[in-house]
Amino acid sequence: MKKKILTVALCLSLAVGLYACGGQSTEKKESAVSSEEAKESSNAEDKEKEKADASANTDSASRDVIRWNAGTSGNVLMTIAEEKGFLKDEGVNIEFVPATANADAMTMLSTGKVDVVSNSGTSNPLQQISSGVDLTIFGGHMLTGAMPIIAKKGTQWEGVKSLIGKKFACNPSYFALTGAVMELGYDKPLEALEWVTYKNYSDALAAVAKGEVDFALQGTGQNFAVKNMDDVEIVAYQSDIMPNYSCCRVESTTEYFKNNKDKLKKVLKALIRAQEYYQRNKEEAAKLHAAKIDTEVDYVNAYMQDEHYRVHIDPLKKSVERAWNILDKTGFLDEKAKDINIDDHINTDLYKEALDEVIAEHYDENKEFYDGLKQFYEENNT
Repeated sequence: MKKKILTVALCLSLAVGLYACGGQSTEKKESAVSSEEAKESSNAEDKEKEKADASANTDSASRDVIRWNAGTSGNVLMTIAEEKGFLKDEGVNIEFVPATANADAMTMLSTGKVDVVSNSGTSNPLQQISSGVDLTIFGGHMLTGAMPIIAKKGTQWEGVKSLIGKKFACNPSYFALTGAVMELGYDKPLEALEWVTYKNYSDALAAVAKGEVDFALQGTGQNFAVKNMDDVEIVAYQSDIMPNYSCCRVESTTEYFKNNKDKLKKVLKALIRAQEYYQRNKEEAAKLHAAKIDTEVDYVNAYMQDEHYRVHIDPLKKSVERAWNILDKTGFLDEKAKDINIDDHINTDLYKEALDEVIAEHYDENKEFYDGLKQFYEENNT
């Protein structure tokens, strides 16, 4: 460092001497050359960057684009598929379209403002179908969403029968709960207890804390808040009440589905590979997803590392049929539902094609995982 300073000082001294003698300073010449070289180097770097950007833009533009709504909590498998290049491998580009609520997402889907919805539950698309909106369910997101049932600390819980005659902060369109009440022998589950509906899960949580209700169902994203409260505890999860209840299905309009099967199969293939990666790398997945939805890793880990949180791409035909029947019996489907065969709105073939192709290409990477997917498909769709 000292040598460098000394050299600079000597150069400056020489330059000053030459200028005083009436000679031309070499500093200006050297400076001009140095400046020109730097300019040329900078221009070269800019050109390379422009080429790289153009290449990336061309690559992205050449891919099939699907406008996708993944709710406010996002879709961890889509995050992985993007970050690990699985979508790029399939030639698919996802354009995420935001919506502030499930109802908004379904409206955007039916009006053509979005192509696919993956985070709006199962009740929402089924109710849309019952009202005459032509949708096709062709995949899944969350199989079970780690949705906790909470109560004040110390509250006795003996299963669903503990809800009977009590105040329960839960929308009765949540078919897993009404279905379980019917299984206890109550033909009219909406009368077996008091179902209290709040604007959001936070209000329901506050109602439990204040003692206004006995129990409340919470959303997936509430796990962090609930698990850090002193006066409220989790007594069960919705998946304890009804295993594989089909938390969130993936759907599009039937017209879009029929006209874009190749594109949709590509994204299913990418998501199947993402599911395999997720199973082996849940901690990394949580970090990737936290960054994607701009939140803390602890918040994501609160539900993602819970055994009740399970993601799965399978369409889950049998569970969707079960949900349809429960919603019908409890009066949450439109009168038009009696003329609708729900099987006409569930497509399992495209997922099976995607699964078969992924297995043909990647089976040796994780044989046990892919064998499990094949078995799961047979159990839940045939």
